[in-house]
Amino acid sequence: MDKFVIHGGRKLNGSVKISGSKNGSLPVLFSTLLSDGPVHLSNIPTELRDIRLSLEILQSLGAEYQIHPDGSVMLEVTDSASTTADYEQVSKMRASICCLGPLLARRGEARVSLPGGCSIGDRPVELHTRGMEALGAEVRIESGYVVAKAPRLRGNTVYLSGPMGPTVLGTQNVMMAAAGAEGVTVIEGAACEPEVQATAGFLRAIGIVVEGDGTPVIRIEGHGRLGGDSCLAGCDYEIPPDRIETGTYLLAGAIAGGEVVVEGCRPSENSALLDLLERIGVPVEVGESTLTVRGVESVTPVDIAMLPYPAFPTDLQGPLMALMCLGRGVSLITDKVFPDRFNHLSELRRFGARIRKEGPSAIIEGGAPLSGATVMASDLRASACLVLAGLVAEGRTEVTRIYHLERGYERMEQKLGQLGADVEKMDEKIDEREMA
Repeated sequence: MDKFVIHGGRKLNGSVKISGSKNGSLPVLFSTLLSDGPVHLSNIPTELRDIRLSLEILQSLGAEYQIHPDGSVMLEVTDSASTTADYEQVSKMRASICCLGPLLARRGEARVSLPGGCSIGDRPVELHTRGMEALGAEVRIESGYVVAKAPRLRGNTVYLSGPMGPTVLGTQNVMMAAAGAEGVTVIEGAACEPEVQATAGFLRAIGIVVEGDGTPVIRIEGHGRLGGDSCLAGCDYEIPPDRIETGTYLLAGAIAGGEVVVEGCRPSENSALLDLLERIGVPVEVGESTLTVRGVESVTPVDIAMLPYPAFPTDLQGPLMALMCLGRGVSLITDKVFPDRFNHLSELRRFGARIRKEGPSAIIEGGAPLSGATVMASDLRASACLVLAGLVAEGRTEVTRIYHLERGYERMEQKLGQLGADVEKMDEKIDEREMA
């Protein structure tokens, strides 16, 4: 099991290139099950654990794939017999529930294990199954699997907003199922995230009419049961840059810069973060596809809530919390998307941070100096939070269980190293023998 060893206190300077979007890639990968021809996907972050796992699941469902040296992926479905995504694979990653829609649309049935992934709170699949039922599928939960059958899917109006707002994966899943429905499907209460727009862009590339993505109402013109005379072409498609990785490195530059240039990003997708950085006194220069951030010694306290896009993203809640430990007073961070997503609080306290949880909120008393500590990552974005804290903590920090981090960040130790950070990836067992 690997860990990061960080010697804090070094200023970050230089530029960092943003990888393709993890959350944008995963539903697009599963959408390839709809296509009848080869699909070439560029700008895929192929080193991520979630991407590799998705490719393994697709292979078990009859898709052949090849990863090219440039990081692009070629996929083609050669066997449409299997309709089961089993527990051993699906339990490791929540986005694998996105098998459900394309399997129903293309093969008429699906048996998908209830998914796993990061431990960030309750994430039921009810909206996914409700959407499939609205399109005419019979759905039941059986022995830990979502079992769905639909000899024919029919377009319908589907409402997909739940108690915590719209469902991103649910919106994408229903969009994929609607591609194989007869007639028009209208998704109301749809998620507006750029990752939903990436899925819509891919569906258009293979021949599906999709309108309204990026708004709460999405319209899809289905082709009817796919296969035979109703075929969808292969395509070339480029995955957009990762807006969460963009935000993470912006916050790293704020907490430990110097001057950091984030390259190959889409600034408009991070408008809520840019607004916040301006409010708390962090200067950022906005270019066409670059963002330049300059570090500060302290920041102005803030009261902010995580909400669905285009508001401040829940996936940046942890990295933001690390920055607010530098605040000159008390900050309040409330997560209204995942109210229990605070596993990193106890680990931040190990650095000396003064922080406590009250309901769906964290209260941070900024200004206390951070000192290096051994901390344990509990989920993907909590990992990034702990790494950012380690960059400014005095002395040595060890972040263990970084397999969580590697689900969503490519070569973070190398990218931070290029900026001047002292970050080394080590095998925990080897390091323990050396220290004995």
